[in-house]
Amino acid sequence: MSSTSPEPSPQAPSNGQWYPPEWPERIRALTRGELTPVTPRRAATVMLLRDGDTPGAGPEVHMLRRRASMAFAGGAYAYPGGSVDPRDEGEVGWAGPSPAEWARLLGTDRAVAQSLVCAAVRETFEEAGVLLAGPDGGSVVADTTGDDWERDRAALVDRDQSLAEFLARRQLVLRADLLRPWTRWITPEFESRRFDTWFFVAALPAGQRTRNASTEADRTVWTRPGRAAEGYDRGELLMMPPTIATLRQIQPYGSAAEVLAGAEGRDLTPVLARARLEGDEVVLTWPGHDEFTKRIDHHD
Repeated sequence: MSSTSPEPSPQAPSNGQWYPPEWPERIRALTRGELTPVTPRRAATVMLLRDGDTPGAGPEVHMLRRRASMAFAGGAYAYPGGSVDPRDEGEVGWAGPSPAEWARLLGTDRAVAQSLVCAAVRETFEEAGVLLAGPDGGSVVADTTGDDWERDRAALVDRDQSLAEFLARRQLVLRADLLRPWTRWITPEFESRRFDTWFFVAALPAGQRTRNASTEADRTVWTRPGRAAEGYDRGELLMMPPTIATLRQIQPYGSAAEVLAGAEGRDLTPVLARARLEGDEVVLTWPGHDEFTKRIDHHD
């Protein structure tokens, strides 16, 4: 279970912060009142964790590298995740904290909370082959490999079946107790593709193993948060601000269980980038995260 060093991202900048070339002009258009922000889509992403072989070395996190051809964050390292499916607001086999309890944790209504937890579980299966579900509230599926599981996974990706239908046919229940909420980030108003994303943490279930199941990724890796952060700092690994921010947040923990325990009571106030004009310069900031501040002059 040793960790692997992520390979450098294609065309990584002098530092690892993802920064699309079209942003400066879009920021200026927004500050001039010429750009109408796109309504963000609700989404969920999961930091999947496991303990490595070296005691006290801390947990490893599962990451995927988005294909360079992707329109959004191509070449960047990220976690499994994606948009909610409206069908997940309906009845679904469920074990653990109720949707009402999740609504209190997330600061949303019951239907939204349920859809976010379902999206977290579904996307982890779709993109990593890991299923946070079991026959009952005290067990978890031990093996999700094989052609029959792959057909089910593909049907979920293609939206040919809902998560609820998939679980019901296999007589499984979603294990909501295996997830913990960690943070929430909203894509900046000047970005053309926007997501209101809740980040969750979860431990890799015993017996299951990850694989690169996503067509959106060209590589997946288990790595220690500190090692990935060092690659970002050297400019070798491209990441969006929430990815490197969460890596730094989980880096001090000694085990996957400690990370899950550390999720208790975390502030889920959404982080949203702000842009303002200072003379000819655009100043871009992420509240509470000074390392991502950018100053763009009129020549950029």
